[in-house]
Amino acid sequence: MPDDETQTQTLNRGGAARTPAGPPPPQLSGAAEAPAPWLLRLIAVGLVLAALNLRPAITSLGALLEEVREGLHMSGSVAGVLTSVPPLCFAVFGVMAPRLARRFGAGAVVCAGMAAIAAGLVIRPYIGSTAGFLAASALALMGIAVSNILMPVIVKRWFPDRVGTMTGLYSMALALGTALAAAVTVPLTGAMGGNWQSGLAVWAGLAALAVLPWIVLVRDRTPAPGQAAPARSAAASGPSASVSGRAAGASGQAAASGPAEAPALRITRSRTAWGLACFFGLQATAAYITMGWMPQIFRDAGVSAGTAGVLLAVTMAMGVPLAFVIPRVAARLKQQGPIVVVLGLCGLIGYGGLYLAPAAGAWAWALLLGVANCAFPLALTMIGMRTRTGAGVVRLSAFAQSTGYLLSIPGPLLVGVLYQHSGGWGLPIALMAGLMIPQMVAGVLAGRDRTIEDEC
Repeated sequence: MPDDETQTQTLNRGGAARTPAGPPPPQLSGAAEAPAPWLLRLIAVGLVLAALNLRPAITSLGALLEEVREGLHMSGSVAGVLTSVPPLCFAVFGVMAPRLARRFGAGAVVCAGMAAIAAGLVIRPYIGSTAGFLAASALALMGIAVSNILMPVIVKRWFPDRVGTMTGLYSMALALGTALAAAVTVPLTGAMGGNWQSGLAVWAGLAALAVLPWIVLVRDRTPAPGQAAPARSAAASGPSASVSGRAAGASGQAAASGPAEAPALRITRSRTAWGLACFFGLQATAAYITMGWMPQIFRDAGVSAGTAGVLLAVTMAMGVPLAFVIPRVAARLKQQGPIVVVLGLCGLIGYGGLYLAPAAGAWAWALLLGVANCAFPLALTMIGMRTRTGAGVVRLSAFAQSTGYLLSIPGPLLVGVLYQHSGGWGLPIALMAGLMIPQMVAGVLAGRDRTIEDEC
């Protein structure tokens, strides 16, 4: 990453003899000068607000799943399909994120993503059918999917010297948004007359607020780390920069049309990339099963709806402090396997308790499963640690997250099917616990001290 930045700065210094007529945009052109402090603060606020919106669409639904099932007359299997929609959308739409970012700019894509979340959340409760509910949910999840992929890219682009800190910051915000939606959706629904539609739609307001900071980046076409700048950006430097600008543009176009495609294919030869994708997919399976079904497990064990939502919030809230601590600890270790094993063991104990005494030890199991769910910020951290270049970050982020979410699709659906046909939670919980074993194996493989560039 420093080499890429040095080359870009040298090119800009050597080629830009004149500045374009009129005032330039506020440090959005990728010039050698450091971005304005106010702009970095605004982007940091935007990252936090965006991260707050990456899970409420899912955990608010988990807290009211029984009411939604009754209101839309869903079976357990159909509800299982509903809980499988998030990873499906993340896999399908996440693949599009790098291409959209190259064409429109990462900031513009995140801005559109926040708008899509707001639109989907305000539409889905009032559409009146299961198919419409699924379609509106998919719209919101599409916005979440592209933003998921681009968060590490934006951090690497704007905060290259503070990757661990900023990753921890938005991971904390993501966990906070997840926990907040789980904790307050049921009380908010009660305060609004017990109407589950209003209880779900209220989260659209938070997504609309998150659109605002990203508007300033809508016209930013600065390439993501390691990507070539668009050819037209050189033209703005004036006549004396035209030769070097055309050369940079030509090399960028060549890279976009030829060699850049090869590494995207070679990443499938990397054992580390596959290990990280499997680790990401298995932790996502556990997370979406937890967010979609854990309140129902507690409710079926005799816990009240409000308490079940708070228990889910406790599970999610564990990620607030740990999402900041774990990336910093992981960054200091050459191998992250020991952290993977500790998190996996917490998950196994939590699932065992959920099987044996779901109501009696509910708070302990919620805490342990919350620790286990912190595999997510660890996976994000390893995306940055398993690459040497900015281009590698983009490719590994897209590959690991999209492939991982694809692998996680069957889990929540299978839990719904097993629950409906077995009449209890024994088999589903056994499945959840069993998946922890391959998750630990994949995480240890992904946590080895090597980079994908060494293997591709």
